[in-house]
Amino acid sequence: MSRIGRLPIQIPKGVTVTLAGGKVTIKGPKGQLELVNRPEVAIESRDNVITVSSRADGLDRQAGAYHGMTRALLQNMITGVTQGYEKKLEINGVGYNAKIQGKEVILAMGFSHPVKVAIPTGIQVECPQPTQILIRGCDRQAVGELAARIRKIRKPEPYKGKGIKYDTETIRRKAGKAFGSA
Repeated sequence: MSRIGRLPIQIPKGVTVTLAGGKVTIKGPKGQLELVNRPEVAIESRDNVITVSSRADGLDRQAGAYHGMTRALLQNMITGVTQGYEKKLEINGVGYNAKIQGKEVILAMGFSHPVKVAIPTGIQVECPQPTQILIRGCDRQAVGELAARIRKIRKPEPYKGKGIKYDTETIRRKAGKAFGSA
């Protein structure tokens, strides 16, 4: 049985949880999220507490994994609709920049053309400076996926550190070729 899955989830004020037909809907001040429930896992909501339990016996490893994963997803959904999630990206390099145009992020990353990335619904993207991108939303997976897609366009390289990186990321730098005269 999953240790994480056994922990109850507290429902804060202003958040409503609806269980109907194998689907969990969570509404809060930042938005609404839905989760389709796996048949191996039972979810109950009672007295502002959500409990997750496994329908299989303790010998089924897959059911235990779904048990813990479902509990973690529900906790992330509640955190998302109350506080939201945020990822910050930094752009390093001469001439590298970003701007928002309509529903797209336009990136100038040293290619012969600007790179356009579509912004999914439910996600807010800002560029407080041309070298910073701020991604916000209530869905943790969607925020992380968009940040990863943008970072993938030009990953930071280890010699000069040019590229797109997360604000908390540290780039391991390598020494370049050293020429010595004999």
